[in-house]
Amino acid sequence: MANLKEIRGRISSISSTMQITRAMKMVSAAKLKKAQDAIVMLRPYSEKLQEIIQNVNSSSDPDQVSIYAQKREVKRVLFIAVTSNRGLAGAFNSSIVKELNNQFQNNSQYEIEILTIGKKAYDAVRRSRTVYANESAVFDNLNFDAVSNLTEGVMDSFKEGKFDEIYLIYNKFINAATQEVTKEQLLPILMPETTEPQVETDYIFEPNKNEILDNLIPKSIKTQVFKAVLDSVASEHGARMTAMHKATDNAQALKNDLVIFYNKARQAAITNEILEIVSGAEALKNS
Repeated sequence: MANLKEIRGRISSISSTMQITRAMKMVSAAKLKKAQDAIVMLRPYSEKLQEIIQNVNSSSDPDQVSIYAQKREVKRVLFIAVTSNRGLAGAFNSSIVKELNNQFQNNSQYEIEILTIGKKAYDAVRRSRTVYANESAVFDNLNFDAVSNLTEGVMDSFKEGKFDEIYLIYNKFINAATQEVTKEQLLPILMPETTEPQVETDYIFEPNKNEILDNLIPKSIKTQVFKAVLDSVASEHGARMTAMHKATDNAQALKNDLVIFYNKARQAAITNEILEIVSGAEALKNS
């Protein structure tokens, strides 16, 4: 049985850990509000941009397809994995790594490379997989321009034929307690295929349809990547807040058990001391 000093040390250590986990939970809760507002405001813009592209593309000449929408024989695939630079967020990072491993198994017939956004993804795959690039520094000063720069490099690699398909893998933010691992095709961009007759709408394009698409499609691709990163950031704070809340509760339960154990041990020690004193007194009395 551990002595009383060791038990007091463990109780003190758990109390210190609880202070840390409680503080981390509060920090993540504060950051979550800002990250949640950012992704909630961006989603309607991204969806409307996609709708505009589809509407313009549906009335364009089918022979003049954007280079970003051109489908070709798939030989090389790039996965953009979005995680975080820090841990202590439950299964937030490990779920992305698990999905990556599943994609490697399901697409073993292709040459696969990974672009990592987040140190946790990079650390998990750098020894066993081919890493195309590590863009973890984007979180140091997260803004649209930083994400736009890395996305342009990805778009150039697609245009040059380095990759035939490019996918995003990230945690989609649902709420503070729920994140959904999501795989999205980034390139070639997906256009709706429907056999229903299209309603003819008389649009006036200025300067022309192709030039409009040439400007909108790159912006849409960059926005899609930026949305994935913002989704991941909000999911990270939600996952960390939940994980730290559970860690604090578990620490409290462990501390309560140790306090009860300590009180029982202390009571047993006091009882033994009383018995020793009584036994000694009786021995002296009888002598």
